[in-house]
Amino acid sequence: MNTSSTPSRTDNNLDTFLTLVGTRYEMYNSLFSSLPFQRVEKTGVLLSLLLLHCEEGYSRQLSPQEIIQSFFSQYTSYTSEQEQNDLLFRFVQYAERQVVLFDALEEAAFTQTHDMHGIGTLKQLGAVVVQDKLQEKLAAKLRDFSVRMVLTAHPTQFYPSSVLGIINDLSKALAADNTSLVHSYLRQLGKTPFFKKEKPTPYEEAVSLIWFLGNVFYRAAGNIISYLSAQFPDAVRMGSKMVRMGFWPGGDRDGNPFVKADTTLKVADALRGAIIRAYYMDVRSLKRRLTFRGVEDVLRDLETRLYNNLFVPGYKLDLKQEQIISSLQEIKKLLIEEHNSLFLSQVEALLIKVELFGLFFASLDIRQDSSVHAHLYEELSERTNLLPSNYRQLTDEQKIEALLKVEESINHDLFAEDDLLQDTIASVQAIKTIQELNGEEGCHRYIISHCTSALNVLEVYTLFRLGGWQPEALTVDIVPLFETITDLREAAEVMRELYENESYRSHLGRRGKVQTIMLGFSDGTKDGGYLMANWSIYKAKEALTQVSREYGIEVIFFDGRGGPPARGGGKTQQFYASMGSNIANKEIQLTIQGQTVSSNFGAVGVAQYNLEQLLYAGLSNSLYNRKKTTLNQEEDALLQELAEVSFGAYKELKEQPVFLEYLTYVSPLRYYGEANIGSRPSKRKAGKLNLDDLRAVPYVGSWSQLKQNLPGYYGVGRALEELHRRGDWEKLQQLYKSSLFFKTLLDNCEMAMKKCFFPVTAYLADHPKYGQLWKLIFEEYERTKKYVLMLAEADTLMADKPMDEMSIQMRQRIEMPLITIQQFALAKIRELEEAKPGDEAKKVYEKLVVRCSFGIINAERNSA
Repeated sequence: MNTSSTPSRTDNNLDTFLTLVGTRYEMYNSLFSSLPFQRVEKTGVLLSLLLLHCEEGYSRQLSPQEIIQSFFSQYTSYTSEQEQNDLLFRFVQYAERQVVLFDALEEAAFTQTHDMHGIGTLKQLGAVVVQDKLQEKLAAKLRDFSVRMVLTAHPTQFYPSSVLGIINDLSKALAADNTSLVHSYLRQLGKTPFFKKEKPTPYEEAVSLIWFLGNVFYRAAGNIISYLSAQFPDAVRMGSKMVRMGFWPGGDRDGNPFVKADTTLKVADALRGAIIRAYYMDVRSLKRRLTFRGVEDVLRDLETRLYNNLFVPGYKLDLKQEQIISSLQEIKKLLIEEHNSLFLSQVEALLIKVELFGLFFASLDIRQDSSVHAHLYEELSERTNLLPSNYRQLTDEQKIEALLKVEESINHDLFAEDDLLQDTIASVQAIKTIQELNGEEGCHRYIISHCTSALNVLEVYTLFRLGGWQPEALTVDIVPLFETITDLREAAEVMRELYENESYRSHLGRRGKVQTIMLGFSDGTKDGGYLMANWSIYKAKEALTQVSREYGIEVIFFDGRGGPPARGGGKTQQFYASMGSNIANKEIQLTIQGQTVSSNFGAVGVAQYNLEQLLYAGLSNSLYNRKKTTLNQEEDALLQELAEVSFGAYKELKEQPVFLEYLTYVSPLRYYGEANIGSRPSKRKAGKLNLDDLRAVPYVGSWSQLKQNLPGYYGVGRALEELHRRGDWEKLQQLYKSSLFFKTLLDNCEMAMKKCFFPVTAYLADHPKYGQLWKLIFEEYERTKKYVLMLAEADTLMADKPMDEMSIQMRQRIEMPLITIQQFALAKIRELEEAKPGDEAKKVYEKLVVRCSFGIINAERNSA
């Protein structure tokens, strides 16, 4: 523990946070009470009283029902159920807006609460490179290194786009300390609905995320490359792709029946339109500066071409990335030769962005489940002569042999009566169309969910033949996604079989001998628990790196990470910085999901900081000796043992007969689908709920709203306790100090536990059916907390991250009334279901549960 009396940078940041966020929150929160809306003032006063009443009630071990009922009797004159429910709904609406205010204040203060030139930033990297004379190493790494951020439509974003816009404007007004504007935006917020009456379509999800591309990533990525180009002109090549964007809405079909080929094409059009619009606006800005002879004509011609392709109805697309680059290069040449390089940097900044984003803006990935492809070939074997009639009965090896003999293409109309199979063929035909219009980078990856074998990959390879592609012209990368613990363990052998296959090896040869492999954290955690999932992914990467190097293949890992630690999130950049030389580090690729988009990349400054942290993590591993981060044999064995014990504990818990029933009984799990936050169903298949089909987002999110966060720590305590019992504690302490990977695992575990609050569900301790399970979970939480604090040599969770700890504490006070109201409503629903099935009153409480979910998830930021 730090015992120094000298104020640290962390202490200063905390003081700044308390001033710019804490104090200003109290000040601006008081403005809500003065808003000229019906009953707002009374609602604000009563909500403050409810918060205090909750804190006191939980300290006295009261249940949420007892707290709400005693609140009504002590502080209000409301006696009818309708009056009481009306007040609860007003509390929810008020608290939702408090969360928005807090989000906006944190965003506005970000550049002052974070060291924008400190560790992990490019300015710091630049200083180290110059000091240690690492320019040649940097240039070598930057030749093909990149960070690829893939925006997904996973439903953890509860803000509608109108509210996101207000947060953005409110943050700017707060940063400028413009009280008048802040007051106006708060008034607007009071009138703006937070509830989505209907589920968004996949296209609407895409449009919401394209806003972030145009308003945040376009500028942040451009700023980063412009800075590095200026600092290290010999290291950064023209056309550098060190920051790349990917996109899933409109392409991700896995379990989403609403994504079709026409959706994919429509989203690709929207992406192209968004980037042309961004170029058009930049060219308009350049016109105000570049008013010189010769330059003006070239710029006017470029503006006209962009305008025609963007705004003229029915205009046939005739724009190419090369044409825009050529025009800008000509302007650049004229400025250097004839106009003293005046405003040259502005032209170069646009040139960088055109080379980075082309006409595609973000690469649209296609994703589908392996079971769909298997079903397609079984149907083909029955309807056509392309495959043997006994195809279903063949072994995997025989099926592969049969598939690789397929040379004919088919029309998707062959499956006119089956929407899913028709779309499967149409989707690979759509990829060709997108590449013709947006360029190859516009859509060049096909991801296979639940990939378990080489057959699954070769089914997709053959799918392109069926869709009209010739092997020699196949400009698409096939990306297997390994998720469960078993699949992760067998991934290297699956890839070995593929590397041995002549047809697939030839395909990789044509794709530059590069293989992208996706690894899923969310389903891994759901399947194996926190420690085992993270360790299995680490070991899979290690084995996949080894087998790929053996066959001369450059492997790139694409991590399917969610926002919370339980889904691979948390302090993500630390994971990448902790990878040793035994794991390929050509690129960093990861999904950015739901609230992580708005919380970590919601404004240009915030996005640039977080992008730089990821770039720094990847670059520093190559610039410095990565052997120090590689686990030795003893450390590896220790982590393996921890993972095994942890997995055993988690498996025991999952096998409890009432495990999933408990989650359904006491959490809002069954209401996730009614929140209208995403186009996908909350489970993969219709029918009775089971853990395999349940998606990771509602699974992790439900534990979060219970304030138990089980997937982020369960089993860790048992594992640490077991090694402590065996006398290996000193080894664990050494591992904690020497391994950034292990420390990051436990740091994120601390974050998950910090967001727990067991008093809210303590009433279940004596429940005849679920009491034992609740006690098991609570005991593991206490056990994990005890041993993690022992390792960290700290008294409180997250003691080494005081600003994050303070943010969580303040957010928890905002959400406490919401959690209490939600548990009260769930209890009411259970009572009505037992006493009066079909009672209309139940609908009111169900709506209350869903509305509380909005505020709770938004307050949590990243659902854990």
